[in-house]
Amino acid sequence: MNYELIAFGLFAIVTLGSAVGVVLVRDPWHSALLLGATLTSVAIYYVMLAAEFVAMMQILVYVGGVLILITFAVMFTRPDDADADDEVVQA
Repeated sequence: MNYELIAFGLFAIVTLGSAVGVVLVRDPWHSALLLGATLTSVAIYYVMLAAEFVAMMQILVYVGGVLILITFAVMFTRPDDADADDEVVQA
């Protein structure tokens, strides 16, 4: 059996599983991590096609840039549970 076919099949399972996880997971932080796994596995397809430059741009632009923006958005929009607990204790 061809090793490239086995590697493609394994990464296809990872890509589909993490893409479904992005949609189904309720926590935005875990969804962002699964999006990073999805975009990284797409970059691996480019490496398998001998397009290393496109794979590196995929990692730098999408995984690096977009995922950092999503992480900041999640951190800024997430409610702080510690402040809610302090308000209950002081009241």
